[in-house]
Amino acid sequence: MKSIQNICVFCGSSTGIDPIHQDAAKALGHWLAAKDIGLIYGGGRIGLMGLVADTTLASGGQVVGIIPQFLHDFEVAHQGVQELIITGSMHERKKIMYERADAFVSLPGGLGTLDETFEVLTWTQLGLSAKPVLLLDTGGYWQPLITLIDHCVDMGFAKPENRRLFRVISTIEQIPDAIADIRGDAQARPNVDSKLL
Repeated sequence: MKSIQNICVFCGSSTGIDPIHQDAAKALGHWLAAKDIGLIYGGGRIGLMGLVADTTLASGGQVVGIIPQFLHDFEVAHQGVQELIITGSMHERKKIMYERADAFVSLPGGLGTLDETFEVLTWTQLGLSAKPVLLLDTGGYWQPLITLIDHCVDMGFAKPENRRLFRVISTIEQIPDAIADIRGDAQARPNVDSKLL
């Protein structure tokens, strides 16, 4: 994965009810550290966010947490990361997460995870970004969302090529190939500035 130095992980501030998602967060943390890829994430110490950060740190990896002041004041910030950036707003948080990351992996999560994922995908659709976006479909979590996206395409509200703006993977080991595949697609799109890759 040439030039991938940091991956931003979007995921829940809850652990969910199925342990398979917790296991995936831990496995991703181990993988990032083993590949010497830094973790960029939402800065929390709770939920899947906390698990992926804790595991990356315990495995010797580098972690940058980015959290807005109001969440920091709720005492949910992870104080053990190498770098904790406190922002003035959610918008600033997402901007810095985007700037610091080379690619994005979405684990299971709720409305915030959906918001973060779709904002990056929208930028990709508009030609403002070509950074890879992957959905780690642990236990089929993302299947209803994929069905909804297909429905948007079928009903004429999204283009068929929008299905190729992201990749759905079932295992962490598929990350390098999925990133390479997306980069290949991006280079073939004439409206994407090569500096965004």
